[in-house]
Amino acid sequence: MKKISEIVGKQVFTSEGDFFGQVEEVNLTDNKIEGWKIKVGSSFLSMFGGARGVVIPHQFVKTIGEIMIINKGSLPMRDESDMPAQAQASQQLEEF
Repeated sequence: MKKISEIVGKQVFTSEGDFFGQVEEVNLTDNKIEGWKIKVGSSFLSMFGGARGVVIPHQFVKTIGEIMIINKGSLPMRDESDMPAQAQASQQLEEF
């Protein structure tokens, strides 16, 4: 079992092995982890329309150890034929 303070600052990777960003904060509700504020790395910035980070719901976290691994399938993928990437991101993830 890890302390939350040990997780802040850890690097975040997708389940596919891509660097996603770094943990900035945790969102707690009733002493339970609701989500993680992640400062997005440069390779994913365009996906979120200029937002400097996103809140990843805790249910999308696969594991936390030396790094945090999130489920890549839960991330909005840019697909111009459906809707703008920013609209997709706001449906699943909260930007900040």
